[in-house]
Amino acid sequence: MSNIYVLPTDQKRCYDSYGQEMPCAGSGQDGELGIGLGEPIFRFAELDPGMVQDELTALVWPRKGVSFEFALRFEEALEHIRDLNQEGFLGFNDWRLPNRRELRSLISHGRSRPALPTNHPFTHVQQTWYWTSTSSAMYPAYAWTVHLAGGRMFWNRKDQISMVWPVRGESTVLPRTGQRGCFDALGKTVSCFGTGQDAEFQKGAAWPQPRFERTEEGVVDRLTGLIWREMVNQEPGLLTWSQALDTVAKLRQETGMDWHLPNINELESLVDASQSSPALPHGHPFAGNPEVLWSSTSSGFEPDWAFGLYLHKGAVGVGHKRAARFAVWVAR
Repeated sequence: MSNIYVLPTDQKRCYDSYGQEMPCAGSGQDGELGIGLGEPIFRFAELDPGMVQDELTALVWPRKGVSFEFALRFEEALEHIRDLNQEGFLGFNDWRLPNRRELRSLISHGRSRPALPTNHPFTHVQQTWYWTSTSSAMYPAYAWTVHLAGGRMFWNRKDQISMVWPVRGESTVLPRTGQRGCFDALGKTVSCFGTGQDAEFQKGAAWPQPRFERTEEGVVDRLTGLIWREMVNQEPGLLTWSQALDTVAKLRQETGMDWHLPNINELESLVDASQSSPALPHGHPFAGNPEVLWSSTSSGFEPDWAFGLYLHKGAVGVGHKRAARFAVWVAR
């Protein structure tokens, strides 16, 4: 199996559909399975002056969780990054607005307010939305933002405002987002040169070609090493979260294979930020296109909710566990 370019979610506990903590053993939840890259004992290293290196991803962030005191529009945020580089912010001139995977790499799905790992060294982190450099493929006049209070990721119109937290450095464990075009605030295609947008830099590990391989066991994602069922949501109708977990447990029993309900980072690893409806890589072999998929990851903000992937958009949201509104896709 290849290297697994899926970060751990940092969820260590398990919760029932009412948000009550429960034993993890046999639950099939994220807190039991703990799938993802192994974390270093000490994840963050403080660097002078005022920077922090994430030892898991090798990315470097300012220790202060905002580089500008006020929220900015998307193009203002990109201009702000150019100003930081011109002035040599913290001694460097290679800062950039993080892409959606870079900013999400900081999220701890087991925590909230802020949704950052235990004992993180950051200060002044705002409990609100932060810009990424990645535009929405469905609506390019919008760009992806990450909510630092609870860990959701959704789009914001580029003429609206969000906070800015720059990044620098290279990561070999975060895959590229797949975005290959740049867009202005009206959603019109522009030359990427000098924009500071995701597609100008295309940071992250390159995807293998071809990315997917059909086998007798399922479809292998050669980027992550995960195996997925070819049919998305083979079960009829939409399910509650507990029904989703029960469905996967039944499948394991019937097939004798170690299928599981994927955690939210496993699901998000499939997203191609250049595509929508579904937000999956061009030429993917999967059949079925439900709107939202359950993950095995409870919300650290409100544990009677769980994270889900909006397959049409590529967004990361949450759903109430007792509502039968999401579909199921399984992985190994």
